[in-house]
Amino acid sequence: MNHRTTRHRALTGGAVALAAALTLAGCGDSDSDKASGPASAKAPELKVGGAYIPEPTMDDMAAGFFTLTNKGGADKLTSASSDVAGSITLHSTKGGTMKEQKSFDVPANGHLDFASGGNHLMLEKLKRKPEKGQKVALTLHFQKSDPITIEVPVKEATYKPAQHDTSHNSH
Repeated sequence: MNHRTTRHRALTGGAVALAAALTLAGCGDSDSDKASGPASAKAPELKVGGAYIPEPTMDDMAAGFFTLTNKGGADKLTSASSDVAGSITLHSTKGGTMKEQKSFDVPANGHLDFASGGNHLMLEKLKRKPEKGQKVALTLHFQKSDPITIEVPVKEATYKPAQHDTSHNSH
């Protein structure tokens, strides 16, 4: 009887251990399914660098440039605002032609460049003309991320950022 009881306990213990292992494995699978599903899409991680406004030559309009780096999921730049401008519009330039845009995609794990001769902000209906050496508060608005407010330095009208300032963003 002792042999029989020992064998029964071993089989029962083995069955319980197997059931526990399968239950845990099942939990692990469902957790990993959730982790790879849409609910876990990585949030955007946005950072603004290299921002500047060339000193405007006109009293009512200025341009803004910067690089937006994203180390997370995709987002969309939808607008910008500033207390020095009545409005700010988003523009692209292709083949020498400037075109207003409603938004710009901010690629996942990538960057969006606003540079002279390309994408840029147009600060319109200026309430005061920004002068070299001043800083202008600029707020960028996104589809998913919270707004980002930056202090943008006003540079001389002919300012060109150093080449390495924009190329290091890919590191």
